[in-house]
Parts: sequence; C-alpha cells; structure tokens
Amino acid sequence: MPLGVIVRRAPGVTRWAPWVWRAVAVVPGAAEAHWKVLREENDITEYHAATVPLKLHGSDAEAYLNGLAARVPSVYVVMRASGKAERPYEVLLVTASPHESQDYGDSGEEIVEKIPMPEGLLAWVRTFALEHFEEEEFKKRRRDKKRIDRVEDGKGDARIPQMSDVYRSPGAKRKERLQ
Repeated sequence: MPLGVIVRRAPGVTRWAPWVWRAVAVVPGAAEAHWKVLREENDITEYHAATVPLKLHGSDAEAYLNGLAARVPSVYVVMRASGKAERPYEVLLVTASPHESQDYGDSGEEIVEKIPMPEGLLAWVRTFALEHFEEEEFKKRRRDKKRIDRVEDGKGDARIPQMSDVYRSPGAKRKERLQ
C-alpha cells in the first residue's frame, strides 16, 4: 500500500539547530510527491515528503500483532540525512513492524519516527497479520542425561607442566619461594 509521509519543519529551540524536522503523519493511498508544500503557518511548514510502499511480509505477522497490541498502534517512518539544506532527509521506508524499526533505530544512522496508524491502515494491517500468523508450538528443551562435571581434564595449559594448583594467585608462588 502506498503511504504518503508528512514531514513538519518547525523552528528549533537552540541556536545550534535552527530547524526541527519530524515525520508527523502518513496518508494511505497517497499519490507520488517529492517535498510538496502542504501547509504553511507562521514558521511551521508541512511537506508531503515522499510516497513509499508499506510492504507486509507473512513471516513478520507476529511482529505486526505485537505492534497492534500497543496502546497506540503505530507505523514507523525511517529517514536518513540527505545532506541537502532544502530537503535534509530522505524517506527510506515505512514499516508496521516494531522489531524492524528497532533494528534501524539501533544503528544510529537513521531517524525512526513513530506515527499513529490511521483507522483504515490499522484494519488492513490487522487483517493481514491475523491471516498470516501461525503460532509456534512451545517445545520444552530436554537436558541430556550425560554428566560432564565428573571429569577434570585439561586443568590449565597442557604445554606448561605444573605440579601445583593452576588456579592459585600469582602472589602465592612468590611467597612459596621466599619461605
């Protein structure tokens, strides 16, 4: 499903950041656009920055259900700095998976914005996730009956012959020599 990403430019609160850029909304089924001005009010400008497809994968159905179970079901917009002053961010993707968004957020190179899902998009993602979700049966791991703690082979380094405890403190050897 194509999603239009709305990005807001507002004045910064410090002298080091003259502008604050944030993704604030998505528009399901939007037409193509590249940084089209939607609204200007005082110093705040909203742009239709890009239209990117929201791709859902059956293997991620559990992640979608986790995201839908949140207090505010959301989609995540992933943006990266472009280096251009008039269009400082490039919209990479939109995802409904909180797991995928966390992966992008962990890198530190991308900006991930959490945006509440519109009702129509929420219904579409829920239908897809319920249709493709397959609960995995819990399988308890069984321990081996073999006891491996009864044999002490390889205490220390075999290449260094030692007659005493290899786990002694280094100072203990010095004390032995002094006595």
